Amino acid sequence: MITLFKLLSALPLWLLHGAGVVLGWLAFLGSGIYRRRFLANARQAGIGCSQWVAAVGESGKLVAELPRLWMGRPVPVTWTGQEFVEAALALGNGVIFLTPHLGCFEVAAQAYAKQFGQGAQPVTVLFRPPRQAWLRDLVSGARTRPGLKAAPTTLAGVKQMIKALKHGESLALLPDQVPPLGMGVWAPFFGQDAYTMTLSARLATQTGATVLLAWGQRLSWGRGYRINVMPLEDTLSDDATLAATAINCAMEALIRRCPQQYLWGYARYKKPRKDKR
Repeated sequence: MITLFKLLSALPLWLLHGAGVVLGWLAFLGSGIYRRRFLANARQAGIGCSQWVAAVGESGKLVAELPRLWMGRPVPVTWTGQEFVEAALALGNGVIFLTPHLGCFEVAAQAYAKQFGQGAQPVTVLFRPPRQAWLRDLVSGARTRPGLKAAPTTLAGVKQMIKALKHGESLALLPDQVPPLGMGVWAPFFGQDAYTMTLSARLATQTGATVLLAWGQRLSWGRGYRINVMPLEDTLSDDATLAATAINCAMEALIRRCPQQYLWGYARYKKPRKDKR
């Protein structure tokens, strides 16, 4: 499988994205469970047909572009809001980047690492190691590069992130990812309660880190990506539920900017599982 990834990584981005559109529609048409969840989530957010139709193909692109991003040559990247990153880093209190499952979240961390992270302020990304051994090794290698570190979703990973912030470094989190039981609270997301992580807010309030919203917008015809960055306007409360609600509202606002690139098939409203590790 790794050999296949290496072969695919050499293909141009436009070709991978074209294949991704086909892959997205095959998954949508071939899986009733996935299709019903996709449509239910889009309806819950009030997303129209023209927008969710485009999101079907974009979801496939998310998978098809991974070989290039993990093992291929660098992709074209531009920035919007780069000045917010520079200002936050200058404060020296650490930076927490929050991004929903919107666009290409892999490229956002890579772009930061290349632009800002190869000095004294690398970025640490939180991830859950895949169960498959070959994929675990592949992901670990792809997410550990100059200026980019990876932290597991364990107590050791949380300690690693706190240490990074205390050193004025950056973190990247997906706050719309369903955390294990006991690591979140129920808070509204597009009008329906969803189990929401409290980690991002706790890290921000405990360390004084600057919170920025960021997402990697996928450009048409394989032209690359645009990293969009903006500040979090609300001050996060010490109350976990209020803070989670504020973060969910911020994620909703980002998603409404480009609902065509949100991962509507993600099981956002599922019940949290117990973390056995």
